[in-house]
Amino acid sequence: MKVLIVVYHPFELWQAPPWFGERLRQDFPGLEVVQRKEYGNIEADLRESDIAVTWSLRSEHLRAARKLRWIHSPAAAVHALMIPEIVASDVVVTNARDVHGPVVAEHVIALVLALAKRLPSAFRYQQQNTWAQDQIWRESPHPREIAGATLGLVGVGSIGLETAKRAAGLGMKVIAVREHADKAQDQSIAKVFTPNELEQILHTSDYIVLAAPLTPRTRALINSERLRQMKPDAYLINVSRGALVDQAALLDALRQHRIAGAALDVFEQEPLPPDSPLWKTENVVITPHSAALTDKLWERHYALISENLRRFLAGAPLLNVVDKTRGY
Repeated sequence: MKVLIVVYHPFELWQAPPWFGERLRQDFPGLEVVQRKEYGNIEADLRESDIAVTWSLRSEHLRAARKLRWIHSPAAAVHALMIPEIVASDVVVTNARDVHGPVVAEHVIALVLALAKRLPSAFRYQQQNTWAQDQIWRESPHPREIAGATLGLVGVGSIGLETAKRAAGLGMKVIAVREHADKAQDQSIAKVFTPNELEQILHTSDYIVLAAPLTPRTRALINSERLRQMKPDAYLINVSRGALVDQAALLDALRQHRIAGAALDVFEQEPLPPDSPLWKTENVVITPHSAALTDKLWERHYALISENLRRFLAGAPLLNVVDKTRGY
């Protein structure tokens, strides 16, 4: 049985480290493990592979991969793998949502606290050598507590659920929108709404956190109309995919102070171009798609992939299986 690992990315942390494939060979001596740094001419390796660990595959790749039975994505989002040939095939797709969920949730809480305590303003005044106690207090909204505030989650996958647990632990009221509101919910979530009830979340939340997958239904989910439904002192936080937000509509709402501000980790175009007006919009916090960064990342990946390999070899159900018809 052959495993092909091809996880190229220009950002170093997203690349599978050299020890990864070697440890798999040691732990699974019966497997042939091939680890490559690039996608060029991978058809030969795919032709004999039963398992592929990769971000994406094209149609010609799948045509070559006649033995392929399982694809694992090191990402939580799998839209790059949802080509018609894979969706229609018997190939099982799994993702890394449980790897990234707790780490991204920590980032969300960091952003909530930074916004509530107006830390971006404090950092700007620090650069000016200014003791800005009065100025920060007079900003709108005022610095405030998060205990008792309402956090509205859009999406209750691994990231959303881990965020809910941490927010509830800090005394926040968590409400959420999920595709299947009737599914069992965690006790940290006070109430779950259907996607058709999104307006109720927007009307009542102090912090809106986008943690939903990118699908045709969620693309530009947050548009001008929905931004107008938010409270004027509420913040939008996006740690999912940039395309969930109509960026032009958001920029307009921020400039006119129809919402208090936004914290954005993801963008429709990445890297965010240097000439993007978002950089100079005062009520925006920008992080460079860094919510999932951790020095333990590939150890976490290894724990999941090795467990799933054991299950695969034993014919047991895999963890984190993607519903290919839904795209997540």
